[in-house]
Amino acid sequence: MIKAKPFNYPYDGKLNPATTALIIIDMQNDFLLQDGYFAKRGYDPTALRSILPALSLLISACRSAGIRIVHTRQGYRADQADMTEYEQWRRARSGLDGTSVLLRGSPGFEIVPEIDVRSEDIIVDKTCNNAFTYTDLEHILRAQGITHLMFTGCTTDVCVHSTLREACDRNFQCLTIADACASGDQYAHEAALHMITVEDGVFGAVSDTSEVMKALLQISV
Repeated sequence: MIKAKPFNYPYDGKLNPATTALIIIDMQNDFLLQDGYFAKRGYDPTALRSILPALSLLISACRSAGIRIVHTRQGYRADQADMTEYEQWRRARSGLDGTSVLLRGSPGFEIVPEIDVRSEDIIVDKTCNNAFTYTDLEHILRAQGITHLMFTGCTTDVCVHSTLREACDRNFQCLTIADACASGDQYAHEAALHMITVEDGVFGAVSDTSEVMKALLQISV
């Protein structure tokens, strides 16, 4: 089991690599680079980049333990045919008209090179904050027999939390790894982590990289 709050994970003590996936949310150039979308919105991506070492440790340990790696990427089609009028309005309001920010196929859409992405990894592209919306994520997870999800990535309060909540509603058993998630707003980051633990873990449990590594290294031995 992984030591976590408000209960250890998984609740039944059965940590099975074959039914577990590491979910890495939106670690893309547009969010982590100084000239990307996140920075253009006035946020400092330093906090997002700070979780890269923890993610590298987790990815390596999960591979050794036989846990599937799932990456998500957020962005619209290059022709913007999947963008509603409201989304176009928000894009214009953000000063992004005429740019390639958050568009598929652009350099900013790609996962940052510090993340070890391999051919056997699963990549799910999405347009919404919630990675289950209009994607085949659930179908993939069910097809792979995955029932347990460990959440990392950015941002804690938006895309991570939106996907986590939906995963809980779909009856996946969820763990959020606090120091492997990040937000441009520290208050929002801390509040999002707190919300997971209310009502005795309404959105699962919260742990940190060191505790997860301890458990995974035991599995890998």
